[in-house]
Amino acid sequence: MGNLNTKIKTSSGADRYALHGLFLPRPVLNALDKRGIYCQPAVSLEHQHLANRYVLRGVESGGAVSDIGRACAFVAQDGRALAWLQRIDSIGVNGRHAIYLAENLVRLEMLRVGQTCELVVTSHTLSCPPGRTRPDIRSEVTFHGRDGVLPRDLWKQDQRLLRSNVAPVFYSRAGEVAPLPERFELAIRNITACVCCVGCKHSHAGVPSGAATAQEGV
Repeated sequence: MGNLNTKIKTSSGADRYALHGLFLPRPVLNALDKRGIYCQPAVSLEHQHLANRYVLRGVESGGAVSDIGRACAFVAQDGRALAWLQRIDSIGVNGRHAIYLAENLVRLEMLRVGQTCELVVTSHTLSCPPGRTRPDIRSEVTFHGRDGVLPRDLWKQDQRLLRSNVAPVFYSRAGEVAPLPERFELAIRNITACVCCVGCKHSHAGVPSGAATAQEGV
């Protein structure tokens, strides 16, 4: 349990934790798989041939059942919502919800078991070494909270209206409240809603392109 505010620079084959998100033990992964919760936290490097540029690709995904939830979402570096490239509709639930492409992304990934949560927020940008045209992914951990406590049972139907208004409370090893990164507070509340959204079929963090443009003008 704790709050980690450290920078981790990564490149090809670099730190698995910063690049790929939470490291979950096999029993947790088995429990998620058994309950049909699919989360795809990896950030990949893609080349746009027509624009002749590289971008990062992230997939918002996840959802919940009553006893467990897992989700990942993506926002801009300043915490604002990102416009999705495409929203994904499917017959199944608790899977992929939207795809994002950008030159930099902030990923939020959360696991909930009952009322206990783990959260990691990581920043991902492109870094081009001298003499190369293909960039690396530079990743750093912005916040890591373990054993956070949800004050309400947000997955219950009678608590549904509180979703996106509540986030877990994280503590340091000394028992002090670990403050959430201010610019990501709304995004953290949104991903908290996703890990409490039983049978989730929609994006909690992204917006259509027109909505993102309007938000930037605020």
